[in-house]
Amino acid sequence: MQRSNAHVIVLGNEKGGSGKSTTAIHLAVHLLYEGFRVATIDADSRQHTLTTYVRNRREWASAHGLAVPHSTHFHLPQGRGDSREKNADIEFEMFRQAVAEVERDVDYLIIDTPGFDTHLTRIAHSLADTLITPLNDSLIDLDVIARIEPDSGKLIELSHYTRLVQRSRRERLAIDGRTIDWVMVRNRISTLNSRNTRLVQTGLDNIAERVGCRVADGIAERVIFRSLFPIGMTVFDPLDEDALGGAPTMSHISARQEYRLLLDALNLSGKRRSDEQMLGEKRVLAGSV
Repeated sequence: MQRSNAHVIVLGNEKGGSGKSTTAIHLAVHLLYEGFRVATIDADSRQHTLTTYVRNRREWASAHGLAVPHSTHFHLPQGRGDSREKNADIEFEMFRQAVAEVERDVDYLIIDTPGFDTHLTRIAHSLADTLITPLNDSLIDLDVIARIEPDSGKLIELSHYTRLVQRSRRERLAIDGRTIDWVMVRNRISTLNSRNTRLVQTGLDNIAERVGCRVADGIAERVIFRSLFPIGMTVFDPLDEDALGGAPTMSHISARQEYRLLLDALNLSGKRRSDEQMLGEKRVLAGSV
């Protein structure tokens, strides 16, 4: 596929429940409030969590007369052909049409991918300007990225998903000389300074050095997100009872601050990464296996 003029943000991780869809909707709403034109694509044709979130948001806003922003949203339904190959072709064509429809009309295109490897997942990754991989703060989730030594956090071998990302980055580099800014985001961070937490951080640091990506702190485990999903609201929406269906809590305010810090770390303010950063990533890719 041809490159889009929009800045493409892909949420990717071959594990469900890591926070991809929640992060996607919060990114979209934040950018909308900043005045940007935003489109979202739900490439997970089985779970379609992002689509449900968007639908909940529109229904709640309509029922309560809320003037909240909405992205231009596309849901890719699951192919119903007679073969796996035909279904893949059907889903690819729907994806291609969605990208073509908005690529020149929006500033940001956010793509939520499924928690498993598909042809569409690989295509979406190859389009990314920014790739965000949310990870629950556990060694189980870290294993999706790489296998590490249980005592030292030293890298043993890269996972299938990491090799997929590395291939996408090399292909992108060969096409237009640019690399994908890959950011691993630690979610559901424990407030306790446990051995597991320290080992996860050490493992991520070692992986980031090896593959040339960045690590950012994400969102702690918070009950607020369970109440926001059914009404489609986010922590960036107005803090009032009409919008939230109840009074805001300290958890809501803390989550908003955490997401703001994450957005700062993503560098989505329109500023390009420095030449030194891009040169460093190219050197890592050139030497990767």
